[in-house]
Amino acid sequence: MAANPERSEQTAKVWNTVVMPSITGRLEITLSVRDPELSAAWYAELLGMQQTYDHTSDDGRLRYICLREPASAFVLCLVGHAENPGEKFDEHRTGLDHLEFVVAERADLAEWAARLDEMGVEHSGVKEFDYTANSMLTFRDPDNIQLEFFWRHS
Repeated sequence: MAANPERSEQTAKVWNTVVMPSITGRLEITLSVRDPELSAAWYAELLGMQQTYDHTSDDGRLRYICLREPASAFVLCLVGHAENPGEKFDEHRTGLDHLEFVVAERADLAEWAARLDEMGVEHSGVKEFDYTANSMLTFRDPDNIQLEFFWRHS
């Protein structure tokens, strides 16, 4: 379906006149997982996160665990639903593709690769590209969610 340039221009004009509350830029991620306790332990070990919340619904059909990384205040929550059929994550379906953790220095990627090796987590090794100066290291969590440590060349 082709975009209507007139409508896009009108929408942009309307958007520019609307006063919206600002967002902080802080992002909290909530993922559906097969086993919140297992996933929470894995993320806590990998990223040095601390558990801040653990709730199981009265009927036992939902478990919700939140973790916080102390240095950045990044919050990751892991939700288990009783209705979850137990299948692994697949980024080829509509929804999340991957999570990217941006690192400050290119050399940090090698340190993260060593950390993943210590934990026995398979990973891509540090990947360089011919189309950009950026670099990354990809791996997967216990639910097969693709994760990346990413260095953006500035």
